[in-house]
Amino acid sequence: MARSAVVVLHGGEEHNLARPRRLNLPLLRMHGFLRGLTRETAGQGVAIATVRYRHRGWNGDRADAAQDALAALDELTKALGQVPTVLVGHSMGGRAALRAAGHPTVTGLVALAPWCPASDPCEQLAGRDVLLLHGDRDTVTAPADTRAFAARSRAAGARVCGYTVTGSGHAMLQRIPDWHRATTRLTTALLGLQPLPAETASALALPPASPEALTLPLPRQPRTAPTLPTTT
Repeated sequence: MARSAVVVLHGGEEHNLARPRRLNLPLLRMHGFLRGLTRETAGQGVAIATVRYRHRGWNGDRADAAQDALAALDELTKALGQVPTVLVGHSMGGRAALRAAGHPTVTGLVALAPWCPASDPCEQLAGRDVLLLHGDRDTVTAPADTRAFAARSRAAGARVCGYTVTGSGHAMLQRIPDWHRATTRLTTALLGLQPLPAETASALALPPASPEALTLPLPRQPRTAPTLPTTT
């Protein structure tokens, strides 16, 4: 029986009511993340799920991807009970993860190059661990928007750490192993399967107004996770 869960949300479009194809590029982009998470959580009682959107787009006030994420979390709760759940989302999926993080089963999330409009709420993130990774060459979703959203979220009571993936753009095609390995390690740490990286734990513990928590450079990620000191 699963004792915890991970829900993965892929990207999409700003406006599109069409139904996604069964195999689409945004979903395929997440397969490497899914493989890493499945491998590292094997035998640990972790259920891993992906969300199938009804529409390709966010679609304004409809916020379709967020509604689909919340519906998936409700279904997961029916199947597993209220197990601690971590969300992992890219781009529009990152926005959906941030919006759906107020669900009672969600304890934290990892957002990759998230879409963070200034108008989006952040109060639902209070009490959650929010880890944000954004490439400095992203021209699709602005890293500055992510940092601004992160600062608002910290002020609203979230524990936030922001990483800059130097040399990488929105599609995460540069430094792919670093994206995959960091996401796996951060997610498994949020699940309590290993300690948080020391710099992550330190950033989460900083006062809400500390900008240092939002601009950590993502280090090169070794193939094998290093032995890290246990954080308290």
